[in-house]
Amino acid sequence: MQQALSVARDAARAADRVAMHYFRGRLEVETKADESPVTIADREAESAIRDIIGRHFPDHAIDGEEFGRAGSSRCLWLIDPIDGTRSFIRGLPFWSVQIALMVDDELVMGVSSAPAFAETAWAVSGGGAWINDRRARVRPVNELSRADISFGNLRSLAGDARWAWAGQIVAEAARCRGYGDFYGYHRLAEGAQDAVIESDVNILDIAALAVIVREAGGVLTDLEGRPPGLDTRSVLAASPELHQQLLSSCHAISG
Repeated sequence: MQQALSVARDAARAADRVAMHYFRGRLEVETKADESPVTIADREAESAIRDIIGRHFPDHAIDGEEFGRAGSSRCLWLIDPIDGTRSFIRGLPFWSVQIALMVDDELVMGVSSAPAFAETAWAVSGGGAWINDRRARVRPVNELSRADISFGNLRSLAGDARWAWAGQIVAEAARCRGYGDFYGYHRLAEGAQDAVIESDVNILDIAALAVIVREAGGVLTDLEGRPPGLDTRSVLAASPELHQQLLSSCHAISG
């Protein structure tokens, strides 16, 4: 795992350099089949990551946002070279490089690098979570009225009963924010935020962040309470006590 972590951090640094070269420059933006934007920065950053991982672990499989899945192995690397491309395009710093390793369907290592913030978070199973050189720990909170909540994209919640649940959280929480992408997860891991709620995600967006939150003492599942996997489409992340409270209230409202 330590070798994998070292390789992932080298790969993230290489992708950081590519992305920062293009950040806030003039970019041609294309639209993919799923209507999401993509730029040369996304593709070159992913190529840099794949090159480094491939040199060190040629037998591992890789699944990336821009070039898809290659190889078949019990060891699968999950890559989003620029998670938050819309922010990247608009010159906002809320984007990051996401690299995770899954072994036998379990997420075991994650690196989340946000070069525009000069911030990198990483974690390995059983080794704790770190942000730059600081040990990261979630804040123990068991009352929603004392909690700061970060919402991500909630589009799919707006059309079902969980929208009422989201409204209840807004009404009862101490504070709600909508930072988006990596930022809320990093703040949750270090105890500066108390929960992150998102829908309309995929595993490449949150794989590394799931390991980081877990190793910081938090719990990350989807909104049904299932652990993160290749089919994950939503996120509920919080300290253990608050996570259980939020999950129970979600189920109570949505039936």
